[in-house]
Amino acid sequence: MVTPNKSQVEAFINRFRQANPSDDPQIATRKIDTDYFGDSPKMADELLVPILEGKKTATCGALWEWEHEKETPLEPGYLAAIIDGSGNARCIIETVSVVLTPYNEVDAKFAFDEGEGDRTLEHWRKVHWEFFSRTLPRIGKEPSQDMPLLCERFRVIYREETC
Repeated sequence: MVTPNKSQVEAFINRFRQANPSDDPQIATRKIDTDYFGDSPKMADELLVPILEGKKTATCGALWEWEHEKETPLEPGYLAAIIDGSGNARCIIETVSVVLTPYNEVDAKFAFDEGEGDRTLEHWRKVHWEFFSRTLPRIGKEPSQDMPLLCERFRVIYREETC
């Protein structure tokens, strides 16, 4: 788990709103969640690198986890300030699309777009099975081949070189 540096994240979001790099004129009032990738500070830092490099443009999570942790559904237009392992905001992403997909139906294109490891489906299946085996028991669930995943495509809409 990563704890956000609340004052830094708030200042980052305020700079984003002032810069208004989006084509959304209502950006100043849109809700922006704080989130991170992975389940540890180390993983948050590791997964942030390909996001900032533009290699990682997709991610997935178990629908069960989303429903357990979030109040609103994941849908296009969702905004999140992504934090690093130290809890500092490094970029803001916008969800472009979300497709509910069983684990065993995730394809090689999606695995490639996740931008992790060697970007193969084989690697994707291995590391995601390990991830879900660690995280789902925390909410009383077990991974299965047909577990529903929220397969999200996103774009970075704001970042700063230094935080």
